[in-house]
Amino acid sequence: MSVRAERALAYVRELFPGAGPVAVTAPITVNFHPDRLLADGLTVAEHLAADGVYRSQFETRISNGGLTAYAGGERDRWEQRMFPGVYAGAAGRPIYGGLNLAGFADGASPRFGSCHLVLGASVLARATFSHGDSFTEPTVFGTAATFGAVWQALLDEVARTGSALNLSAVSPDAWVAALAEPRTGPGRALDHYVEAQVHGGLTLSEDVTAVVADPSFRGTPVEALLRGLAPQVRWSPGFVLPADEVPADLKGPQVPVLARAVADHYGVDVLDAAVLGRATHEPARWSSFGGPVEVLQLLKYVWHILVLRGVTP
Repeated sequence: MSVRAERALAYVRELFPGAGPVAVTAPITVNFHPDRLLADGLTVAEHLAADGVYRSQFETRISNGGLTAYAGGERDRWEQRMFPGVYAGAAGRPIYGGLNLAGFADGASPRFGSCHLVLGASVLARATFSHGDSFTEPTVFGTAATFGAVWQALLDEVARTGSALNLSAVSPDAWVAALAEPRTGPGRALDHYVEAQVHGGLTLSEDVTAVVADPSFRGTPVEALLRGLAPQVRWSPGFVLPADEVPADLKGPQVPVLARAVADHYGVDVLDAAVLGRATHEPARWSSFGGPVEVLQLLKYVWHILVLRGVTP
């Protein structure tokens, strides 16, 4: 374990010294869009295949969340808040994922991508966890061995709202029972997940046990690349949605108009992850909706709607 990883874990353990004895064995998943382009014109999947490592936003300069990973940016500020004095510069930053406690087939945090990496059990020992995404500036943290504070926060959330991890229940006990049930479907946990911060890097050959891919990539060059990333490729249920069913009340009135324009341009009536990926390669084509940054944001919103409202093909 790297020095920085040890320092980050020690800091979290000291925050909640009585957080045991609850421990976790659920896998961490890292959701990503394999077909998004980096600045050099190569896709995420191409970089993963060539480099053999998963890099943070500080190095890739792309994100399926906010683009704030630079010195003095919000991502930098959040990391300094969570792990004071541990990280500086671009290299060696934490890798973000989610703890898939419910075993959802679309990963713990599908907001960030149509596919996900399943990390091996050994990675848990150098991960920290927060109750909520780091952009919300969470106050409850834990490690795999000292997870009690995060677990209690989840139970309190159920008692307060009737749901946690996008899994509803009438009581915390009922939620715990539901959490243990086997499931094969998506969780659609767009906003509700336990964030995982993996310290010490992420090497595909050592740390990834499987890639779970969206079925829209079957038979495509993306599938061939994904098959080289891990010992196993599995298929998620996937999400599809007719372009005419993209609502205006979730992400704004421009989103359904852009969804229809994308469908018309590519000659389809139903949107899926692969079609949206093609659209992100041509932001200038949708210039009537704004500049490249605005267009990519709107396409991201279309993906969010697929997660929330799409059906499994």
